[in-house]
Amino acid sequence: MPVRSDAIAWTDRGSVRLLDQTLLPGSVHYLDIATIDAMVEAIGALRVRGAPLIGVAAAMGLAAAARAESEGAAWASGGDRTARLHWLEDAVGRLAGARPTAVNLRWAVERMHRVAIRAVEGGAGGPGLAALLHDEAERIWDEDAAMCEAMGRAGLALVPEGATILTICNTGMLATGGIGTAFGVIRTAHEAGLGIDVIACETRPLAQGARLTAWELARLGIPGRLIVDGAAAALMAAGEVDVVLAGADRIAANGDTANKVGTYGLAVLARAHDIPFYVVAPSSTVDLMTASGDGIPIEERPAAEVAAVSGITVYNPAFDVTPAELMSAIVTDRGVLHPPYERALAGARSGAPAPPE
Repeated sequence: MPVRSDAIAWTDRGSVRLLDQTLLPGSVHYLDIATIDAMVEAIGALRVRGAPLIGVAAAMGLAAAARAESEGAAWASGGDRTARLHWLEDAVGRLAGARPTAVNLRWAVERMHRVAIRAVEGGAGGPGLAALLHDEAERIWDEDAAMCEAMGRAGLALVPEGATILTICNTGMLATGGIGTAFGVIRTAHEAGLGIDVIACETRPLAQGARLTAWELARLGIPGRLIVDGAAAALMAAGEVDVVLAGADRIAANGDTANKVGTYGLAVLARAHDIPFYVVAPSSTVDLMTASGDGIPIEERPAAEVAAVSGITVYNPAFDVTPAELMSAIVTDRGVLHPPYERALAGARSGAPAPPE
């Protein structure tokens, strides 16, 4: 069985237990969630974050909320089929809209919705529907964990022995259902004894590299350094970076990739210094319905996260888009994809293995 993330779990009552990532590293605190409102708040407030993990969390949250509803008198007795369908439509819409950039969120809840519709139209009552949603959420979680391990194995071939790897944001067990995307490659390389060193960018917004990646590195005993984002160029110029690994929140059909703000700048710097730049993401992050990065919505965070002085206009995007031509390759659970990306990404999304280089 693949290693599952310990940032999320089920409670004995069927609620979702989330590690509140806004409190790390100072405090390890868990939240129990059993309603759609509570899960939407947790996703929006970044209590749970990372494109794959919010997809898993939303699926589990829908199952937990359905279970709570099924314990009410109306659902327990079979209830009104139309009312259940309306409840599902509303719940799925609110979950999918909790964060606009990460495509895994929409993918997961739409998958759950399809299962629910078939169940309700097939005559499933409230308890039966809740059980089916729980099982589907489990499958989504296990699939994501398995994809993480597949990405780790695929990306291992791209990491030289003794490499210094620069990464941005957090892409480990705090961001996925398993060992991670870019961080999963890092962890796999460390466990393979390659003697790697990691440079973690501090990362805006909310210092997710400084708080979360640094915490995961220390917890796993992986050698690493933390830098402010603006120091990356100097380290590259000094020859201290061998590989750049980044995650992704959405990959458009042409390979353009949305990831935490600052990723685009790292890709430009890597190209200028002739350093390989790899994006690591599961096939569920590929969005074939979005032709290019121009069509990816970019979430903006509150100005208060940046500004200490009132009366100043703030631009605080959570993500930026890296053009496909700046990537050396895209590592997926289907293998390592090389440019041009359109055909390879379509194959990865449909379940085909990566084409030979």
